[in-house]
Amino acid sequence: MTTETRSPFTEHLGELRDRLIRSAIAVGAGFCIAYFFKEKLFEILTAPLVKAIGDSKNTQIIFTGLPEAFFTYMKVSFIAGVVISTPVLFYEFWMFVSPGLYRKEKKYFLPIILLSVVFFIIGASFGYFIAFPYGFKFFLEFSTDTIHAMLSMKEYLSFSSTLLLAFGFTFELPLVLAFLAKMGLVTVPFLQKNRKYAILIIFIVAAILTPGPDVMSQLMMAVPLMVLYEIGIIGARIFGKKPDSDTDEKQDTKEDPTDADKEEET
Repeated sequence: MTTETRSPFTEHLGELRDRLIRSAIAVGAGFCIAYFFKEKLFEILTAPLVKAIGDSKNTQIIFTGLPEAFFTYMKVSFIAGVVISTPVLFYEFWMFVSPGLYRKEKKYFLPIILLSVVFFIIGASFGYFIAFPYGFKFFLEFSTDTIHAMLSMKEYLSFSSTLLLAFGFTFELPLVLAFLAKMGLVTVPFLQKNRKYAILIIFIVAAILTPGPDVMSQLMMAVPLMVLYEIGIIGARIFGKKPDSDTDEKQDTKEDPTDADKEEET
């Protein structure tokens, strides 16, 4: 009995090990490819900052330690390698998970993954093309004739990558609401009734995430989130858990006695 119960578990562990190895090889190959374009990749990442700097000669991007530039390029190449190997990673993940899913679960699982990637890309693009230029311009306005901005490569990479991840995960809001509705944890009337509290939370999150305290930058973050909340309500309406019609009919018959019952009572 012990060998029969252990063999499926060891097989799953072996399959997991093989797929992790293939995923690591894919990330390594993507890293090697991206490393040949490390300067160009970092140039693309710093493009919003360079545009915000403009013609200012007092603002420069520097590295304060000898290995800082090297490790920064390594990190940029690794991030790009993960992005390049994303199709392989999703394939290995799907091939490992799909045998344990029912047909109905497979029907929803793959579209959710694809939609999560799409919403993450939209959120990261919003942060890169819209939030970054205005945020960097706000920070650079603190420079004076005696105070100059000396921007470290390492700190900029950490700051920009964190913000990109924050915007990417924030734009997953519609999928989260649709998933909660599918699990029966929230309903469309609940989301509509608490819309005002959701708007309050959205503006608080926007005030925290946006670098500047001005109203315009907060609105640029809050308005898309409000739109995403409404999209989430639509998704909850479509994919939400439907009430059981049979149980409703049973409850109706219990609550509404028939005429025969009324005659017996009389």
